[in-house]
Formats: sequence, structure tokens, C-alpha cells
Amino acid sequence: MRENRLGQSNVYDLFARVTKAYVPLADLRFRALLGAERWAQLPEAVQKRFSKRLSGAASITYSGEVVECRISRIGWLLANALRLIGAPLPLAGDTLVPAIVTVTEDEASGGQFWTRHYGHHRGFPQVIHSTKRFAGATGLEEYIGGGVGVALTLDVREGALMFLSDHYFIALGRWRLRLPRWMSPGHLTVGHVDCGDGWFAFTLALEHKLLGTLIAQTALFADAR
Repeated sequence: MRENRLGQSNVYDLFARVTKAYVPLADLRFRALLGAERWAQLPEAVQKRFSKRLSGAASITYSGEVVECRISRIGWLLANALRLIGAPLPLAGDTLVPAIVTVTEDEASGGQFWTRHYGHHRGFPQVIHSTKRFAGATGLEEYIGGGVGVALTLDVREGALMFLSDHYFIALGRWRLRLPRWMSPGHLTVGHVDCGDGWFAFTLALEHKLLGTLIAQTALFADAR
């Protein structure tokens, strides 16, 4: 049998080094974008969730389930067309299926990686990747894939933290093109609603001026333990 050369003291040292990365740091980035007055309108639980900044290999995972998902025919066509850049929108209207969101730091850009898993009643779950970066004209951008992104603004509505699309863009290296509104897939509204007792709702709505609501999704999550 091969001798185990990793002594007990070395294991403790490695454990101590790794666990240092799992200590959340204070994060004032979302608070700075909202401003002190609107930040104070958020429930304490929401403030805590958006005041955690991780380091190293640390991540935070929230698990729950999709409780509502409505997709129009045009919304379905759009969601499937966007498979070319990573399928950033729900592809199926399945409900009462597992949902998982994992957040990690993007050390290169100073932003955050968001990975979402949505289960289906049949087949593999859908995995959506995006990167939130604290940059651009609005101070916050979400990169979806294929150089496509959306500039976001923040607001507080009835105690809920809202992410609102300001404009869409394509960025490839230093080249950047802001899409005109007529080319926009619609106004995107993402909400974080605290439900109490360690639960919160994630809501997503994509609404087109002429075509109405293309996609509306609600998922319930529990705080990470």
C-alpha cells in the first residue's frame, strides 16, 4: 500500500487555508448603486444577502423550486433562438421542479458569476450562466453569452429589490454596440422578494411593448445554510 505522505498537521494547514476563503466579506457594491435611502427600504434579510462578498473558491448556493412559469409562443421562439448564446431564458414552462442558484466571485472582473439550474419533468435540467459586472453607464451589467449583455438599473418596489433592463448591447473586445430599442427583446424585470422565515422569491418578467408578456417565471428559494 502506498504510504500516505500527507501528514495530519499538513491536512490541518490546508484546511485552515481553504476555509479562510469561505468567510464572507462586507460588500457595499449594491448598496452604493441603490443609495442609502433606497437601501434602507429593503428588509434586513435582503440587505444581508446582497452584502456578502466571497473570496477564493467560496460560493453560495440557494435551492428551491419553480412555482410559476408562463411562456408565450413568441417567448418560446425567442428563448430557443437564444440557445445560440447559451439559452439565457427558460426553455420550458415546467413548474414544481427543482431550482438551484449558485453565486461565486469573478476575480478577473470584480463581478459575480451566477449559475442557475432549472429542472424539467423530462430530460436534463437547463443550466444558465451569466456574469454580473459592476461596470458600464448604469454601474451594473449582466453578460449572457456570445458577447451579448444587458445594462441594469436597481430600484426598490414595496420592499423588493428590482433589477431593470436599461438597454441591451453586444461587446466583442473593445468593440461595443448598443442595440436600438426596436431590436430589444423586451423590457426585462427581475425581482428579489423576501418572503420571511429564510425564504425569498426570484421573479423574472420579459415584456414586449407590442407583443405583451413573453416570459414570466417565479421560483422560491431558501437561504443558504
